[in-house]
Amino acid sequence: MSDLTPLSAELCITDRRGADRRKRSIPVAVERRSGKDRRQAGERRRQIDPTTCERDYSDDEIEFMKAMDQYKRDNRRPFPTWSEVLEVLRALGYRKTAPQTPLPGLCSTTVQNT
Repeated sequence: MSDLTPLSAELCITDRRGADRRKRSIPVAVERRSGKDRRQAGERRRQIDPTTCERDYSDDEIEFMKAMDQYKRDNRRPFPTWSEVLEVLRALGYRKTAPQTPLPGLCSTTVQNT
């Protein structure tokens, strides 16, 4: 049998390249990729825990989150150790000046110095 034999009419070839959905212009409800709305507000939003994103943060909390984010990006550390977190707090100027108090939450004990 030769390589040049005519193809049978029964042979079905499906060309799936026809209507490429990526080339269609489909309007979106809100264009989120441009980031213009955030930049116009003055600051680009970083990825923060989505479970707390609706909360109003104090200035100290925002400063700490920005410092931690900067530390993680500069040092390529997505999960810093507690020692590194303490270093960032100290770099922000936090020092222990008062005696210990009970921890917040359900626990009613204080952390004991060892």
